[in-house]
Amino acid sequence: MSNDYTPPRDLLKDHRILVTGAGDGLGRAVARAAAAHGATVILVGRTPAKLEQVYDQIEADGSPQPAILPLNFDGAAEQEYQELAGIIDREFGSLQGLVHCAAQLKLLSRIDDYDLETWNKILQVNLTAPFILTQACLPLLRASDQASVIFTSDALGRIGKAYWGAYAVAKFGIEGLMQVLADELESEGKIRVNAIDPGPLRTKLRNTAYPGEDPGLLSAPESTAPAYLRLLGGDGKGIHGQSISLR
Repeated sequence: MSNDYTPPRDLLKDHRILVTGAGDGLGRAVARAAAAHGATVILVGRTPAKLEQVYDQIEADGSPQPAILPLNFDGAAEQEYQELAGIIDREFGSLQGLVHCAAQLKLLSRIDDYDLETWNKILQVNLTAPFILTQACLPLLRASDQASVIFTSDALGRIGKAYWGAYAVAKFGIEGLMQVLADELESEGKIRVNAIDPGPLRTKLRNTAYPGEDPGLLSAPESTAPAYLRLLGGDGKGIHGQSISLR
């Protein structure tokens, strides 16, 4: 799927879209783009101050008023995900989109040297949290006529590469989770499930992995927004169970 899609201005009018990792980088870009095209965006992330900044930016853009629901994927208990879904149910009644952008990379390391605590935290944020949140939100997505779940993947989750450890393993897991969920929901015909590899972007995660890289050579996170919008809107109907690359 190309990234040259031009979405209609009202593509996501009357849509409620939850975006994780919305305080920075890719999540912020997707959240602002969805809001600019009519969606009421639910901003989820671990740092309230960053979410508030994005909230203010969306309001300044003249977009629909968003909502903020802080949640720290690193340490949140299962009950907290259920409580978040309950708040959305009471306030909005349904979701038309769930976009997983939150990600964490603490270090690059040989498997020989990887410590268990870091391994578990990376898997928690990048794989287990998306599973729990998706599970909690499925009733909200089913309450819509049509809905879309987008997992943010990575080329490292399709072909493994040395030193990427738990991050790469988690992205392989995301690909598997997407495929399993897409197959399970196929017969219902209401919820589309896909994964996007956005390619190298000018983000903090990329800088952690490649601190000596010139960020000016990388694409801005905003460049990926059209692909996410297409999958979220009506023009994405029929796209289901796909592993999409924007590289």
